[in-house]
Amino acid sequence: MSTIEASPEVGHDEHGHDHDHPPFLAHHFDTPEQQFDSGKLGIWLFLVTEVLFFSGMFCAYAIFRALRPEVFEGCSQFLNTKLGAINTGVLLFSSLTMAWAVRCSQLEQHKGLVGTLAATLSCAMIFLGVKAIEYSHKWGMGLLPAGLFFYNPDNPHPTDHPNYLVYICLPFAVALVGVLLWLIVSVVSANRFHIAIAKPLTVVCFSFFVGVGLGAFLESGEESSEHVDVHADPDGLASAPIAQAAEKVAAAEAAPAIAASGAMVPVDEDVLERLSRDTTNSGIASGLSALEQQTAAAGKSTVTGDGIILGAVTTTEVDVMTKRTAGVFFSIYYCMTGIHAIHILAGIGVLVWLLVRAVRQDFNRQYFGPVDYVGLYWHLVDLIWIYLFPLLYLIR
Repeated sequence: MSTIEASPEVGHDEHGHDHDHPPFLAHHFDTPEQQFDSGKLGIWLFLVTEVLFFSGMFCAYAIFRALRPEVFEGCSQFLNTKLGAINTGVLLFSSLTMAWAVRCSQLEQHKGLVGTLAATLSCAMIFLGVKAIEYSHKWGMGLLPAGLFFYNPDNPHPTDHPNYLVYICLPFAVALVGVLLWLIVSVVSANRFHIAIAKPLTVVCFSFFVGVGLGAFLESGEESSEHVDVHADPDGLASAPIAQAAEKVAAAEAAPAIAASGAMVPVDEDVLERLSRDTTNSGIASGLSALEQQTAAAGKSTVTGDGIILGAVTTTEVDVMTKRTAGVFFSIYYCMTGIHAIHILAGIGVLVWLLVRAVRQDFNRQYFGPVDYVGLYWHLVDLIWIYLFPLLYLIR
């Protein structure tokens, strides 16, 4: 139940209009409590559609990961876990400040409401700044969706491609300059209302570049992830020697692949000792012969059940860095994280609207619905990232 106190009955004239209708109460509602409950039902219905929308992408993720787990294991090594963890912490803190803002609006703490909304906006901008570093770094390497994928392990940082970070930061730089000019003009004209809005927005816009700096610092310490050899099977399972006896090849054959020279692998000493004690045991002799033949086949060729030689078998490499494999992974990655970032941008727009109204002191104990509704939306956006972070960054 809501904590809104119902307003007393108000009189109506002969045309059905209220004499003392409060400005925040829409004319098609009788009481503030009815208005709040109706709005709460509407936002919950909207959030259900958002859950269904993201569910489709999570299903696509689950299906592709089940079909090609090696692709996810290899490509996820290009995702910076530190950046994802920082963004997770930032969004969790923003949920705290958003919940605090709802409480401030209920208690008519107008300054506290402005401050907590500005803090939530700043966290959102830091998130986008870190994400800008992450995106621009991958775009420069060619780790793009399937149709645009051009990653080359021999040249992971091509110089003939533009600096994507500049293009990402340009709109936010324009916004920061615009807000600074607005603040200067407001100070000169002594417009307190505009100053009260422009000051927190200046901090908010600057927070994006704080996120960019933080992301650049963390990304510089994760350079080793670029040199991980995911061109082959990342777990080394596909390139393991076929015959276990390869571990006993002469010391000169130090390579992990089975020697291609055709030399016989020494037989286990324990088997020889048993045979030397009991030469009449034909079963052990047959086992030794089968071991030798299997070792020879593993070093030279594959023999089918019909005795047909199919060719040499040494190692098996799986190339996951192609448009059809890694390109699909990064298509899913950009789809899920990109749409989440769009929801962050939409939330920033609504939060700015709330900030302006908070400065105007529109909210009180009977009317705080918009802050509560936006808070629910913001918590869902944070919750979506709580799922995206482990699924994309941690599970390998």
